[in-house]
Amino acid sequence: MNKLSTTLLLAISINTPCLAQSTGSNHSQWQQYFEQLADYDDIEDNNMENLYERLCELETSPINLNTATDDDLKQLSFLSYTQIEELTEYLDRYSPLQSLGELSMIQSLDPVRLQLLRHFVYIGEEKKAEQFPTINNILKYGKHELVGTVTVPFYNRKGDRNGYLGYKYKHWVRYTFKYGQHVQIGITGTQDAGEPFFAGKNTMGYDHYAYYAVIRKLGRIKTLALGQYKIRLGMGLVMNTGFSLGKTTSLVFSTPTNTITPNSSRSDAYYLQGTAATLALGKHTDITAFASYRKIDATLNDDGSIRTLLHTGYHRTISEMQRKHNSAQWTTGAALRWRNYGFHIGANAIYTAYNRELRPNTSQLFRKYDPAGKSFYNGSINYGYISHWLNINGETAVNNEGAIATLNSVSLKANSSLTLTAIQRFYSYRYYSLFGSSFSDGGKVQNESGIYLGASWMPLSRLSILAYSDYAYFPWARYTAALASQSWDNMVQTTYSLSNRLALSARYRLRLRQQNHTDANSEKTLIDKTEHRARLSLAYTGTHWTAKTQFDGAYTVFPSNIKDKPNSRGGMIMQTVSYIQDAITITANIGYFHTQDYNSRLYAYERGTLYSFNFPMFYGKGMRGAMFVRGSIGKNIIIIGKVGATKYFDRDVISSSYQQIDSSWKTDMDLQVKWKF
Repeated sequence: MNKLSTTLLLAISINTPCLAQSTGSNHSQWQQYFEQLADYDDIEDNNMENLYERLCELETSPINLNTATDDDLKQLSFLSYTQIEELTEYLDRYSPLQSLGELSMIQSLDPVRLQLLRHFVYIGEEKKAEQFPTINNILKYGKHELVGTVTVPFYNRKGDRNGYLGYKYKHWVRYTFKYGQHVQIGITGTQDAGEPFFAGKNTMGYDHYAYYAVIRKLGRIKTLALGQYKIRLGMGLVMNTGFSLGKTTSLVFSTPTNTITPNSSRSDAYYLQGTAATLALGKHTDITAFASYRKIDATLNDDGSIRTLLHTGYHRTISEMQRKHNSAQWTTGAALRWRNYGFHIGANAIYTAYNRELRPNTSQLFRKYDPAGKSFYNGSINYGYISHWLNINGETAVNNEGAIATLNSVSLKANSSLTLTAIQRFYSYRYYSLFGSSFSDGGKVQNESGIYLGASWMPLSRLSILAYSDYAYFPWARYTAALASQSWDNMVQTTYSLSNRLALSARYRLRLRQQNHTDANSEKTLIDKTEHRARLSLAYTGTHWTAKTQFDGAYTVFPSNIKDKPNSRGGMIMQTVSYIQDAITITANIGYFHTQDYNSRLYAYERGTLYSFNFPMFYGKGMRGAMFVRGSIGKNIIIIGKVGATKYFDRDVISSSYQQIDSSWKTDMDLQVKWKF
């Protein structure tokens, strides 16, 4: 099987002529920066994957700086609020720009951001009175994109033999039509391994379809979305179906407020379905309104009420298929926003109703204050001020129980090389929002208070430092702690450019958290869990060759008197090498990992297919290897192949239940074709 995988990949690389200049190297550059910021909390919550997909979308539809609006620039989430403000002012004063090199005049744009901008913006013609394009121009000059991907596993799971309703292959297809920033139409069909295809209840083929049509800049209509979409209001306390920034990304990324984006995700969760629009009421005021009705998955109680809302999207077994779309959700809301002289203020309200009553199992302490009933509403006020050196943002929300949540942040640009950030949050344990997602340590906008202090510093032209310290207190029980608990999280990351081609990066994270433990008297108490995580990497970037050597380590410590919780150590070394020549990109990586158990698990980034952010997890003892090949045929066709294999030395069976593989090997192959026409 491994020989077959290698043969197929070699066939792709040999038979793909070098007829066009590939964008693979450029794409790799911003990917490398992006993966440096990934933390395992963000990875496990899929925050990085959602942000990554959004940047991939932006890369395919870059922004013309000479016609860009304020809302356009806010899509550049890798810029801070201050950098966006300075970029906006520079464009107002000096537009039209003649080259991207002029952006180096903006002091707050460091060399990394200047390089990133080149992948997402361009200098085009200036059209001060830009009109919405005619139907003829849209049809004539619009761009089509068709992507198809299949994952082939070279093994059988237990469920593949008996239990799953479909075959073992995973595949998806996506069609997109775009006309600049004005029109975007698309549909995505996706199939997880084990789900029936054109069989059973999936008579329409794929298990999940995402479809949308989005129009922007149509007179007073800033954005109009039909079909499936994602929306974020304020800072996300009442509504955010997109991504949330983590503790590291909060130092270098920004999140625009009151945004409507199409849902092209392959996930059958965290989106709305219906219509949404943002309209300009005046020069400084706009309103956003939306309405959504969709079927959802849920586990039901014996009386037909909803016990748990499900977000996995898996429909592989009879029981999973029975839960598919067995309930319905209706959501509507509106937001009013005013901006002027750097100040902004907004009011947000949403209402949600279900066709069945939500009745969670409140005998579990951590679920005692979960939402219960058939209808819910949330309201909030968000506010802030942005200038060249100061950025203030905040939101205060209330739910139908009268419980409060508030989040406030201050970012101060102390000088050209140092930016300080502070974030305060208070989320009552009685507060809940069915669509809330924002900055937190516990992963929910509920049952948490905390303060976060961070810094982004470039003391030398070749040295950059990111650091934060975050304290959180949980006044009520949570999933892993039956009593009030606390957490303290600290991280420092440095990157030093030894030369124009060689960079050394180091990261250390110390996290202290409390969790459940049952003592000798069968009483539940809390014990301290201390995690040490470190990473050291050396990266080389040449004209055609790039290489990266990375060491990761984890050490989890429990109190010495707790005999059933042994300390856990783990380490991993990974070597990655890439070769880029015209239309061909080849990347290979190999690594060895050895951890004592799941508590010392480790993650490593792997180059993958388009629109997929790959950060596989490893624990136990074994090796991981992968080969990635990307080739272009002319300017319109991209072919990608990847083979990845993991060999475990400490087990003969991988995973459990229906996912069980009766082997110490796990090998997968991804094949993808992208056609632009």
